[in-house]
Amino acid sequence: MAIPLYIVDAFAERPFAGNPAAVCLLETWPNDAWLASVAAEMNLSETAFLVERGGLFDLRWLTPAVEVDLCGHATLASAAVLWHAGRVAPSATIRFATRSGILSAARRGELIELDFPLGLESATPPPAGLLEALGTQARYVGRDRTDWLIELGSEAEVRSLAPDFARLAAVECRGVIVTAAAAGSEFDFVSRFFAPAAGVDEDPVTGSAHCTLAGFWHKRLGKSAFRAYQASRRGGVVHVRIEGDRVRLGGPAVIVATGSLAKAVEPDLQTSLP
Repeated sequence: MAIPLYIVDAFAERPFAGNPAAVCLLETWPNDAWLASVAAEMNLSETAFLVERGGLFDLRWLTPAVEVDLCGHATLASAAVLWHAGRVAPSATIRFATRSGILSAARRGELIELDFPLGLESATPPPAGLLEALGTQARYVGRDRTDWLIELGSEAEVRSLAPDFARLAAVECRGVIVTAAAAGSEFDFVSRFFAPAAGVDEDPVTGSAHCTLAGFWHKRLGKSAFRAYQASRRGGVVHVRIEGDRVRLGGPAVIVATGSLAKAVEPDLQTSLP
Protein backbone atom coordinates (compact mmCIF):
# COMPACT_ATOMS: atom_id res chain seq x y z
CA MET A 1 0.00 0.00 0.00
CA ALA A 2 1.10 3.57 -0.66
CA ILE A 3 2.59 5.40 2.33
CA PRO A 4 0.71 8.67 3.02
CA LEU A 5 2.88 11.77 3.30
CA TYR A 6 1.78 15.29 4.27
CA ILE A 7 3.42 18.70 4.57
CA VAL A 8 1.95 20.83 7.37
CA ASP A 9 2.70 24.37 8.50
CA ALA A 10 2.49 24.25 12.30
CA PHE A 11 1.90 27.25 14.58
CA ALA A 12 0.55 28.97 11.48
CA GLU A 13 -2.83 30.50 10.61
CA ARG A 14 -2.06 30.57 6.89
CA PRO A 15 0.07 28.58 4.43
CA PHE A 16 3.79 29.32 4.17
CA ALA A 17 4.09 30.63 7.72
CA GLY A 18 5.00 28.96 11.01
CA ASN A 19 7.16 25.85 10.89
CA PRO A 20 6.74 23.25 8.13
CA ALA A 21 6.92 19.57 9.03
CA ALA A 22 6.51 16.40 7.00
CA VAL A 23 4.25 13.72 8.46
CA CYS A 24 4.57 10.10 7.31
CA LEU A 25 1.91 7.52 8.28
CA LEU A 26 3.30 3.97 8.47
CA GLU A 27 1.72 0.59 9.15
CA THR A 28 4.81 -0.72 10.96
CA TRP A 29 8.39 0.39 11.46
CA PRO A 30 11.01 0.14 8.72
CA ASN A 31 14.70 0.30 9.55
CA ASP A 32 16.31 3.45 10.90
CA ALA A 33 18.34 4.07 7.74
CA TRP A 34 15.13 4.38 5.70
CA LEU A 35 13.64 6.86 8.19
CA ALA A 36 16.82 8.94 8.05
CA SER A 37 16.80 8.89 4.24
CA VAL A 38 13.21 10.12 4.07
CA ALA A 39 13.91 12.90 6.61
CA ALA A 40 16.98 13.99 4.62
CA GLU A 41 14.93 13.95 1.40
CA MET A 42 12.20 16.10 2.96
CA ASN A 43 14.92 18.52 4.16
CA LEU A 44 12.58 20.18 6.67
CA SER A 45 13.49 20.87 10.27
CA GLU A 46 11.52 17.76 11.29
CA THR A 47 9.82 14.78 9.70
CA ALA A 48 7.38 12.91 11.95
CA PHE A 49 6.83 9.16 11.54
CA LEU A 50 3.79 7.50 13.12
CA VAL A 51 2.62 3.93 13.66
CA GLU A 52 -0.73 3.21 15.32
CA ARG A 53 -0.54 0.77 18.21
CA GLY A 54 -3.27 -0.19 20.67
CA GLY A 55 -5.16 3.10 20.86
CA LEU A 56 -2.15 5.38 20.65
CA PHE A 57 0.45 6.35 18.07
CA ASP A 58 4.15 5.63 18.28
CA LEU A 59 5.85 8.84 17.14
CA ARG A 60 9.44 9.57 16.14
CA TRP A 61 10.96 12.83 14.93
CA LEU A 62 13.98 13.18 12.64
CA THR A 63 15.78 16.27 11.36
CA PRO A 64 17.74 15.97 8.11
CA ALA A 65 20.72 14.96 10.27
CA VAL A 66 19.62 13.32 13.57
CA GLU A 67 16.71 11.83 15.52
CA VAL A 68 15.53 14.04 18.40
CA ASP A 69 13.86 13.30 21.74
CA LEU A 70 11.14 15.97 21.62
CA CYS A 71 9.56 18.11 18.92
CA GLY A 72 6.52 20.35 19.33
CA HIS A 73 5.70 21.58 15.85
CA ALA A 74 5.90 18.13 14.21
CA THR A 75 3.66 16.72 16.97
CA LEU A 76 1.13 19.47 16.34
CA ALA A 77 1.39 18.71 12.61
CA SER A 78 0.89 14.99 13.28
CA ALA A 79 -2.29 15.66 15.22
CA ALA A 80 -3.66 17.83 12.41
CA VAL A 81 -2.96 15.05 9.91
CA LEU A 82 -4.55 12.29 12.01
CA TRP A 83 -7.78 14.27 12.37
CA HIS A 84 -7.73 15.30 8.70
CA ALA A 85 -7.18 11.70 7.53
CA GLY A 86 -9.94 10.33 9.76
CA ARG A 87 -7.53 8.16 11.75
CA VAL A 88 -9.11 9.50 14.97
CA ALA A 89 -12.48 11.09 15.74
CA PRO A 90 -12.60 14.89 15.43
CA SER A 91 -13.29 15.35 19.15
CA ALA A 92 -10.82 12.72 20.37
CA THR A 93 -7.64 13.44 22.29
CA ILE A 94 -4.67 11.85 20.52
CA ARG A 95 -2.01 10.09 22.60
CA PHE A 96 1.55 9.65 21.34
CA ALA A 97 4.21 7.27 22.68
CA THR A 98 7.61 8.95 22.28
CA ARG A 99 11.15 9.06 23.63
CA SER A 100 9.84 11.75 26.02
CA GLY A 101 6.98 9.63 27.34
CA ILE A 102 3.27 9.87 26.57
CA LEU A 103 2.30 13.17 24.96
CA SER A 104 -1.17 14.23 23.89
CA ALA A 105 -2.95 16.63 21.55
CA ALA A 106 -6.50 17.95 21.78
CA ARG A 107 -8.56 20.53 19.93
CA ARG A 108 -9.22 23.74 21.86
CA GLY A 109 -11.41 25.94 19.66
CA GLU A 110 -9.34 27.00 16.66
CA LEU A 111 -6.12 25.77 18.24
CA ILE A 112 -4.45 22.40 18.74
CA GLU A 113 -3.12 22.11 22.28
CA LEU A 114 -0.22 19.82 23.14
CA ASP A 115 0.46 18.36 26.60
CA PHE A 116 4.25 18.31 27.04
CA PRO A 117 6.69 18.03 29.97
CA LEU A 118 7.84 21.25 31.64
CA GLY A 119 11.50 21.92 30.88
CA LEU A 120 13.86 22.73 33.72
CA GLU A 121 16.86 25.00 33.24
CA SER A 122 19.38 26.43 35.68
CA ALA A 123 22.05 29.12 35.53
CA THR A 124 25.22 27.69 33.98
CA PRO A 125 28.39 29.43 32.81
CA PRO A 126 28.48 29.52 29.00
CA PRO A 127 30.92 27.19 27.28
CA ALA A 128 33.81 28.62 25.31
CA GLY A 129 32.67 29.97 21.95
CA LEU A 130 28.91 30.10 22.60
CA LEU A 131 28.45 33.85 23.01
CA GLU A 132 31.15 34.54 20.43
CA ALA A 133 29.27 32.38 17.89
CA LEU A 134 26.05 34.28 18.64
CA GLY A 135 27.87 37.61 18.46
CA THR A 136 26.25 39.00 21.60
CA GLN A 137 26.52 39.58 25.33
CA ALA A 138 24.07 37.79 27.61
CA ARG A 139 21.97 39.04 30.48
CA TYR A 140 21.57 35.41 31.63
CA VAL A 141 22.85 31.99 30.53
CA GLY A 142 21.18 28.74 31.54
CA ARG A 143 21.09 25.14 30.46
CA ASP A 144 18.40 22.46 30.41
CA ARG A 145 18.87 18.78 29.53
CA THR A 146 19.52 19.42 25.85
CA ASP A 147 19.71 23.15 25.12
CA TRP A 148 21.40 26.39 26.14
CA LEU A 149 19.11 29.30 27.04
CA ILE A 150 20.39 32.85 26.55
CA GLU A 151 18.47 35.90 27.77
CA LEU A 152 19.28 39.18 26.00
CA GLY A 153 18.45 42.71 27.04
CA SER A 154 15.78 43.49 24.45
CA GLU A 155 13.54 42.12 21.73
CA ALA A 156 15.52 44.16 19.20
CA GLU A 157 18.71 42.29 20.16
CA VAL A 158 16.99 38.94 19.65
CA ARG A 159 15.65 39.94 16.26
CA SER A 160 18.98 41.33 15.03
CA LEU A 161 21.15 38.31 15.91
CA ALA A 162 23.18 36.92 13.02
CA PRO A 163 25.00 33.86 14.43
CA ASP A 164 28.07 32.24 12.97
CA PHE A 165 26.46 28.84 12.41
CA ALA A 166 29.72 27.01 11.72
CA ARG A 167 31.06 28.12 15.13
CA LEU A 168 27.72 27.50 16.83
CA ALA A 169 27.62 23.93 15.51
CA ALA A 170 30.78 23.20 17.52
CA VAL A 171 28.98 23.95 20.82
CA GLU A 172 27.89 20.70 22.46
CA CYS A 173 24.07 20.78 22.67
CA ARG A 174 20.92 20.07 20.72
CA GLY A 175 20.26 23.77 20.23
CA VAL A 176 20.41 27.32 21.57
CA ILE A 177 17.34 29.25 22.72
CA VAL A 178 17.71 33.04 22.68
CA THR A 179 14.98 35.08 24.36
CA ALA A 180 13.98 38.49 25.72
CA ALA A 181 10.91 40.19 27.12
CA ALA A 182 8.63 41.46 24.37
CA ALA A 183 8.81 45.15 23.58
CA GLY A 184 5.03 45.65 23.34
CA SER A 185 1.91 44.35 25.03
CA GLU A 186 0.87 41.84 22.34
CA PHE A 187 3.32 39.18 23.55
CA ASP A 188 4.98 38.31 26.84
CA PHE A 189 8.32 37.24 25.37
CA VAL A 190 10.07 36.57 22.08
CA SER A 191 12.61 33.94 21.15
CA ARG A 192 14.67 32.36 18.40
CA PHE A 193 16.11 28.83 18.23
CA PHE A 194 19.32 27.70 16.54
CA ALA A 195 20.36 24.05 16.08
CA PRO A 196 23.10 23.80 13.45
CA ALA A 197 24.60 20.70 15.10
CA ALA A 198 21.26 18.94 14.45
CA GLY A 199 21.16 20.06 10.83
CA VAL A 200 18.83 23.06 11.38
CA ASP A 201 20.55 26.45 11.41
CA GLU A 202 17.42 28.28 12.59
CA ASP A 203 14.14 26.56 13.42
CA PRO A 204 11.14 28.74 12.48
CA VAL A 205 8.90 27.90 15.49
CA THR A 206 10.08 25.47 18.19
CA GLY A 207 7.44 24.00 20.48
CA SER A 208 9.90 22.04 22.60
CA ALA A 209 11.93 25.18 23.36
CA HIS A 210 8.79 26.72 24.86
CA CYS A 211 8.69 23.92 27.44
CA THR A 212 11.84 25.47 28.93
CA LEU A 213 10.89 29.08 28.12
CA ALA A 214 7.66 28.57 30.10
CA GLY A 215 9.51 27.84 33.33
CA PHE A 216 12.11 30.53 32.70
CA TRP A 217 9.55 33.31 32.17
CA HIS A 218 7.32 32.03 34.97
CA LYS A 219 10.19 32.79 37.38
CA ARG A 220 10.70 36.26 35.94
CA LEU A 221 7.14 37.42 35.27
CA GLY A 222 5.25 35.48 37.94
CA LYS A 223 2.75 34.27 35.35
CA SER A 224 1.64 30.78 34.31
CA ALA A 225 0.13 31.62 30.92
CA PHE A 226 1.88 33.42 28.08
CA ARG A 227 1.46 34.50 24.50
CA ALA A 228 4.86 34.09 22.90
CA TYR A 229 6.32 34.95 19.51
CA GLN A 230 9.21 33.16 17.82
CA ALA A 231 10.89 35.85 15.75
CA SER A 232 12.27 33.81 12.85
CA ARG A 233 11.82 34.89 9.24
CA ARG A 234 8.58 32.87 8.97
CA GLY A 235 7.56 33.59 12.56
CA GLY A 236 4.88 32.02 14.72
CA VAL A 237 2.76 32.51 17.83
CA VAL A 238 2.78 29.92 20.63
CA HIS A 239 0.16 29.94 23.40
CA VAL A 240 1.84 28.62 26.55
CA ARG A 241 0.24 27.51 29.81
CA ILE A 242 1.90 25.79 32.79
CA GLU A 243 -0.06 23.14 34.70
CA GLY A 244 2.04 21.55 37.45
CA ASP A 245 4.96 19.79 35.83
CA ARG A 246 3.37 19.97 32.38
CA VAL A 247 3.14 22.66 29.70
CA ARG A 248 0.24 23.19 27.32
CA LEU A 249 1.42 24.51 23.95
CA GLY A 250 -1.27 25.79 21.60
CA GLY A 251 -1.33 26.83 17.99
CA PRO A 252 -3.09 26.27 14.66
CA ALA A 253 -1.87 24.19 11.73
CA VAL A 254 -2.41 24.30 7.97
CA ILE A 255 -2.01 21.25 5.73
CA VAL A 256 -0.34 22.53 2.57
CA ALA A 257 0.36 19.29 0.65
CA THR A 258 -0.96 15.73 0.62
CA GLY A 259 0.33 12.72 -1.25
CA SER A 260 2.25 9.50 -0.85
CA LEU A 261 5.76 8.16 -1.23
CA ALA A 262 6.48 6.69 -4.63
CA LYS A 263 6.44 2.91 -4.91
CA ALA A 264 10.13 2.90 -5.77
CA VAL A 265 11.12 4.24 -2.34
CA GLU A 266 8.72 2.23 -0.18
CA PRO A 267 10.66 0.03 2.28
CA ASP A 268 10.13 -3.55 3.27
CA LEU A 269 7.81 -2.90 6.20
CA GLN A 270 7.90 -6.46 7.48
CA THR A 271 10.65 -5.64 9.97
CA SER A 272 10.70 -5.56 13.75
CA LEU A 273 10.32 -2.41 15.81
CA PRO A 274 13.58 -0.49 16.24
